[in-house]
Amino acid sequence: MMNKVIEKFYTAFTQKDWQTMQSCYHDEVIFEDPAFGKLHGDEAKKMWRMLCEQGKDLKIEFSAIEENESDGKAHWEAWYTFSLTGKKVHNVIDAAFEFKDGLIIGHKDSFNLHKWAKQALGFKGWLLGGTNFFKKKFQEQARKSLKKYS
Repeated sequence: MMNKVIEKFYTAFTQKDWQTMQSCYHDEVIFEDPAFGKLHGDEAKKMWRMLCEQGKDLKIEFSAIEENESDGKAHWEAWYTFSLTGKKVHNVIDAAFEFKDGLIIGHKDSFNLHKWAKQALGFKGWLLGGTNFFKKKFQEQARKSLKKYS
């Protein structure tokens, strides 16, 4: 029997229900994306709380969910205003999942950070968003926000 954990996770995300999202994660979860890099356990769980609570105009849509007992994938899109610049962002993300004990133990989100940076930061993002320097600095800033938040 399929546990439909991915659908539960994203349905909760559309409702900004971070508690339910966190309940879909295994305590030993490893999350990874271009913005935060790798987050482990509680750090990954807290990220969803931060995004849900800070995303005042956040809108989520998800599709193409495929799931079996060991892994799964999904496509999702997010529309929001980036708080540091007030610019509108539309981010297109593909997610890959691994499961353990019916929960998400591995979650990797992939998206084009340069395209995101152009939307969120304008000219500076267009200029620097494709560089490793930008990625490293951006991940440091994202982690700093998460630490302040938790």
